[in-house]
Amino acid sequence: MSRFRLRDIRLTRLRAFFLLLLVQAVCAGFFLGDIVISVFGLRARPLAWNTRELMEIGAGLGLMLGMVFGGLVVLRAFRDLSRAQERLDRASGAFAALLETRFSEWGLTLAERDVAMFAIKGLTVAEIARLRETSEGTVKAQTAAIYRKAGVSGRPQLLSLFIEDLMGEDGAARLRAAASPKSGDQSAA
Repeated sequence: MSRFRLRDIRLTRLRAFFLLLLVQAVCAGFFLGDIVISVFGLRARPLAWNTRELMEIGAGLGLMLGMVFGGLVVLRAFRDLSRAQERLDRASGAFAALLETRFSEWGLTLAERDVAMFAIKGLTVAEIARLRETSEGTVKAQTAAIYRKAGVSGRPQLLSLFIEDLMGEDGAARLRAAASPKSGDQSAA
């Protein structure tokens, strides 16, 4: 489903939700207004009982419908949240599996795996050294070994390997095409 279609669906749901809130507010306002009018004696002549009962039935039905549809909105929100959590869990699992596969392919030691994970998370050399209770020189040597085994020159390239893997072949090709200079952009000298 396209992003625009999803946006239209969300916009429609949002409009329906606000319409539901408006109906409930009007119905609740009717009951509250009726009580205020009765307490302060603001009505000059009373409404006919038939009219009053019909208004109360309509307001009560509006509140009941609001409750039912509000419950459906909450259930849908919980279902959507559950689906999003499942997708996030699958993506996290896929990323963890991807990391493990790459680390095995590169033949990283356990210490190098730890350092690589911290580096991917964005920690500095000093932070990694403190967490691993080792010197910064050791961490620098381990990161150099990781980059050499991965065939990259630094952290940005290491991260890009995983991003390309997650994007798949099509996404990686689009990323490379977007990054390469266009043939028409070169000026004739």
